[in-house]
Amino acid sequence: METTIPRDLDEALAAAAAAPEATILAGGTDLMVSVNLHGLRPAAVIAIRRIPELREWDGDFIGAGVTYRRLEAGPIPALAAAARTVGSPQIRSAGTIGGNLGTASPAGDSLPFLAAVDAAIVLRSAAGERIVPWDEFITGPKRNTRKPGELIIGVRLPARLPARQAFAKVGVRNAMVIAIASCCVTRDEDGGTRVALGSVGPTTIRARRAEAMISAERRPSEAAKQEFARLVMEEVRPITDHRSTAEYRRHAAGVMARRLLERVLP
Repeated sequence: METTIPRDLDEALAAAAAAPEATILAGGTDLMVSVNLHGLRPAAVIAIRRIPELREWDGDFIGAGVTYRRLEAGPIPALAAAARTVGSPQIRSAGTIGGNLGTASPAGDSLPFLAAVDAAIVLRSAAGERIVPWDEFITGPKRNTRKPGELIIGVRLPARLPARQAFAKVGVRNAMVIAIASCCVTRDEDGGTRVALGSVGPTTIRARRAEAMISAERRPSEAAKQEFARLVMEEVRPITDHRSTAEYRRHAAGVMARRLLERVLP
């Protein structure tokens, strides 16, 4: 295995151009599981953890190398809440938001927040830069539109984030667990509400009908909250696997969405 350790972004982009099919290694919290347990043997690796440009967090831009440790101490409530649920302290100190996007797992803990705020993914290669909306970047379970030779540079958030936001996930225990279902709900001062869910479909899901219904309710009644939960349950597309049944995931999605809605209401 040939390993390249660039010192800055220019070197990393040059390395990616020279070896476009190389495996990109950041924190390694997902990649090393595949190496140690599933026999993955990359022919070439580009290690980008030490690149300072990828660790930048400047206003609405979060670099791909920003760790969960920094996210959980950061100023964005729902993203901090999601980061706190990730693995152990050691994992949170190594794992990055860029790695979460690169892996593109339906259970990625940062992804519901990014979907709820309509974040965009910044990619760069030796040929230039492109910015891709979250729902065009992730195309399926562990699939995304990053091209050979490209690096995930970071995430671009809206200039103004909703003041009210909340995140929750359900797992078989309280910590160090892959989500059975996860949810992020945001609400603007004008009542505009967004809800995004993970682990209940092939990619992160925005419950658009539920959003439209509850956004029209300035002071949601009990009946409106129940209808919101019902619509969320209708819009998810869960599967049954070794972690949970589809029926439980659907139920959990509705319960979480309603509880988080109640948290973000004035």
